[in-house]
Amino acid sequence: MFTGIIEDVGRIKLISDSKIEVETKLDDISKGGSIAVNGICLTAVKLTQNSFFADYSPNTDKITNFSKLQINSKVNLERALKLSSRLGGHIVSGHVDGTASIKKIEKQNNFYKFSFACGKNILKFCVDKGSIAIDGISLTISKVFSDYFEVFVIPETFNNTAIAFKSVGSAVNIENDILAKYIERFSNKKANDISFEILERSGFTDEK
Repeated sequence: MFTGIIEDVGRIKLISDSKIEVETKLDDISKGGSIAVNGICLTAVKLTQNSFFADYSPNTDKITNFSKLQINSKVNLERALKLSSRLGGHIVSGHVDGTASIKKIEKQNNFYKFSFACGKNILKFCVDKGSIAIDGISLTISKVFSDYFEVFVIPETFNNTAIAFKSVGSAVNIENDILAKYIERFSNKKANDISFEILERSGFTDEK
C-alpha cells in the first residue's frame, strides 16, 4: 500500500526480459520489500549499493508505460506505507488500471496544468476534485471532460517528481481512486440484483 507521495526520482539502469534495475538514493529498501515504480507495485529481488532489481509480468508490460521506458528514463519511486506513517496523499494500491497520454501542458504562474487523454475505462472513475494517481503521484482532478481530464501540479511536485521530464504525447500510468472503484462495483451489483419478482414482493407493483 502506498500514498502517492514520491520519495525519489530514480533512473533506469536496465530494462529487459521482464526485469528492471533502478538506481535510487533511497537506502531503506529490503530484499522482498515492495516499492512503487511509476505507480506500479514491484518486489525488490536483488539489491546493490545504489540500485535494486525487480521482475514484472507480461501483463504489467501490456497495461502500463513500462514498454516506453528506456535506459536512463526517470521514474517515480515510493516505498511501501508504514502503519505509523501519515497518509499525506491518498490510498494507492500500486495496481495500475491503464495509461493516459499527455494532451497539453500549460504553465500558469508557478503552476502547471496537465491535460490527460484516456479511455472511458479511466474516465468513468474520474470526478472533479477527486483523487487520482499519475505515475504514482497523488494528484487532484480539477476538471473532467468527455475524453480527457485536467490536473494542476504545484511547483514542489513538478520539481521533485519525474513529471518534470514528461512532454506532450508521453504515456503515464493511471490508478483510479480505489474508493470510486468500490462504489461503482457495489452500485452496479445493487442495480443488477433488482428484478420484477423482488419489486413485486416489496409491494412496488400493483399486480395481484
